[in-house]
Amino acid sequence: MTKSDNTIKLDQFLKFSGVVMTGGEAKLRIQDGEVLVNGTLETRRGRQLVSGDRVTVGGQTFEVNLKNS
Repeated sequence: MTKSDNTIKLDQFLKFSGVVMTGGEAKLRIQDGEVLVNGTLETRRGRQLVSGDRVTVGGQTFEVNLKNS
């Protein structure tokens, strides 16, 4: 996973969270309108997420936490 200290791309976050297995699957789910960021439809896979953002896919919501894990 490639992330800076402050942001992570939406497609990378989906892979890191285990929502999808591949970048291609992330791209398709995002383009097909299956992903919400903070309650708003997001179709840009390169959308930069920050800690506290909430990503919803398939009825499941994940909170972005980029602090050291």
